[in-house]
Amino acid sequence: SGAKENGFTSMKNMEKELLCPVCQEMYKQPLVLPCTHNVCQACAREVLGQQGYIGHGGDPSSEPTSPASTPSTRSPRLSRRTLPKPDRLDRLLKSGFGTYPGRKRGALHPQVIMFPCPACQGDVELGERGLAGLFRNLTLERVVERYRQSVSVGGAILCQLCKPPPLEATKGCTECRATFCNECFKLFHPWGTQKAQHEPTLPTLSFRPKGLICPDHKEEVTHYCKTCQRLVCQLCRVRRTHSGHKITPVLSAYQALKDKLTKSLTYILGNQDTVQTQICELEEAVRHTEVSGQQAKEEVSQLVRGLGAVLEEKRASLLQAIEECQQERLARLSAQIQEHRSLLDGSGLVGYAQEVLKETDQPCFVQAAKQLHNRIARATEALQTFRPAASSSFRHCQLDVGREMKLLTELNFLRAPEAPVIDTQRTFAYDQIFLCWRLPPHSPPAWHYTVEFRRTDVPAQPGPARWQRREEVRGTSALLENPDTGSVYVLRVRGCNKAGYGEYSEDVHLHTPPAPVLHFFLDGRWGASRERLAISKDQRAVRSVPGLPLLLAADRLLTGCHLSVDVVLGDVAVTQGRSYWACAVDPASYLVKVGVGLESKLQESFQGAPDVISPRYDPDSGHDSGAEDATVEASPPFAFLTIGMGKILLGSGASSNTGLTGRDGPTAGCTVPLPPRLGICLDYERGRVSFLDAVSFRGLLECPLDCSGPVCPAFCFIGGGAVQLQEPVGTKPERKVTIGGFAKLD
Repeated sequence: SGAKENGFTSMKNMEKELLCPVCQEMYKQPLVLPCTHNVCQACAREVLGQQGYIGHGGDPSSEPTSPASTPSTRSPRLSRRTLPKPDRLDRLLKSGFGTYPGRKRGALHPQVIMFPCPACQGDVELGERGLAGLFRNLTLERVVERYRQSVSVGGAILCQLCKPPPLEATKGCTECRATFCNECFKLFHPWGTQKAQHEPTLPTLSFRPKGLICPDHKEEVTHYCKTCQRLVCQLCRVRRTHSGHKITPVLSAYQALKDKLTKSLTYILGNQDTVQTQICELEEAVRHTEVSGQQAKEEVSQLVRGLGAVLEEKRASLLQAIEECQQERLARLSAQIQEHRSLLDGSGLVGYAQEVLKETDQPCFVQAAKQLHNRIARATEALQTFRPAASSSFRHCQLDVGREMKLLTELNFLRAPEAPVIDTQRTFAYDQIFLCWRLPPHSPPAWHYTVEFRRTDVPAQPGPARWQRREEVRGTSALLENPDTGSVYVLRVRGCNKAGYGEYSEDVHLHTPPAPVLHFFLDGRWGASRERLAISKDQRAVRSVPGLPLLLAADRLLTGCHLSVDVVLGDVAVTQGRSYWACAVDPASYLVKVGVGLESKLQESFQGAPDVISPRYDPDSGHDSGAEDATVEASPPFAFLTIGMGKILLGSGASSNTGLTGRDGPTAGCTVPLPPRLGICLDYERGRVSFLDAVSFRGLLECPLDCSGPVCPAFCFIGGGAVQLQEPVGTKPERKVTIGGFAKLD
């Protein structure tokens, strides 16, 4: 009983999955739209009618004679309109309503019917045939029927043709596959027609096709087109519509989809505790959202009230300043008015002066008139140069609030930083990984950043990808130490400020070197002519200056001359394991050889200078990987890659060597463009040297090497050229090294 109760509860809970999105009732003859959503056939016809499409309600159930598939002629209770004759009605039902107003048969451009899906809110294309080209979802019909039986056992079966509310069904028709009330049964089984011979049965809801029928050819579907994601019949397979498509038997599609669905459902059922935990987390998130939203409202209100208080305080202070200025001006103007009134006849200063003029005692007059004369003189000057003592204008008290109004208008919530942009020109992997980025121009500032990285060449673990994090990175660059060699790392970064974390940057993939990085400096004590070679102070860059000897050689090519090959070695020797280093060659170099060789053989070659102009001279001396004879079995003591004029020469000897890129590698005896950086990988135990593009780690050449003794990095120059060793990431900050005009930005 417990299992039965659980099954009943499960059926009860899935009711919302069985509701049509249009009528919000149980599905009745649901159709599968191209967007995989379902809708009742009657509802679909009503929607198309509202959209202005008339006559596109062909029966997708492959049972065109079923009156349940033509609800537009349901019952006399729908209206009092004149019904078509039975033979006309039968022809319409069988034709599937194949024409519509405005279309002629055989039209070159048939109308494409668009259906507004109520579930996904998008317009889906039904094609020219409209609903007649859709499949019925028989599985969904069976689920609905089982649900009805589980929740209302013994309930009445209603007529499928009545206008709502439908009457209780009293008859069923196996050939029509529908249930009828007495009135509807008589309407759709008129006397004198073939349908009058249909035997009525008890009403039931189990009328449906035994299987899906192709709506185009009325054949049973036997295959599934993966390209169109549609069931097809045998005739559909040979049509040009499915030419070149991936078509599989329906049994294979059934088994594959059933296995996937079973696996996914098993995973969900096996993680019910996780589902419940996540539901609790979401409910807690809802409560936290409500509390946080209320707090945010209060904070905004408080801040706005604070702005209002500041504005009110500022308003009071400005009005006080205007009031003080006004009183001061009024006082000055009032004093000026009093002075001018004293100049009127018979009053004030003028009356006093008139009385003084009546004095006849000369000494007394002089004594009293001197001060009076000064006052009269000032009054006269003021009268002649009259100007109000204060301005009546208050233009200087006007406020310029344009900037403040703009700030208030732009007042908005804090925004998290936008997704950073990775600087691919400065981001690279060597002994360590250096990641550099910048924010977009109009992005809010970031307080700090979070850098995430992971390897992509490791076996995938179940669940989401696990990222390693570097939290609270200051600045716009980060250094990731001790990466695994021969791996591919994917990195991303995002900023954070008071508003929280922003969006992630685009992922950037970096290849780490195939072997541990070898750190060394250039040693100018062997083979380096100080007249022609200039080594930088940090011993990581060298430039060849050919000077006069090369000019003389060019002038005497036919007579022969003596020209030395300048060689620079690294100050370390490899005696075991695998090592990798990288360098950049100036594209304007005339001829540069980059590679490795036995230390003893390299030093022996420095004893004499070869004659490069003599026809007896072999430029590679049988030791260059680009020109050695493939028939020689002994490994050469040298392995060099020849670079000149921005190209890499892959000589005929390279044909016997396998490039690291396999069949897609460069062809022997050709030239390839010079990459920004070259990588050299030495496998001492195997006696192999690989030359790579140090940016993409694409293999250029692989050749043998005699590793019977210590092996040194070597660089050869004929004519002008320059080489810059790759700077280890963690040794020093970024800087520019310039050697004789050759600049390299690390």
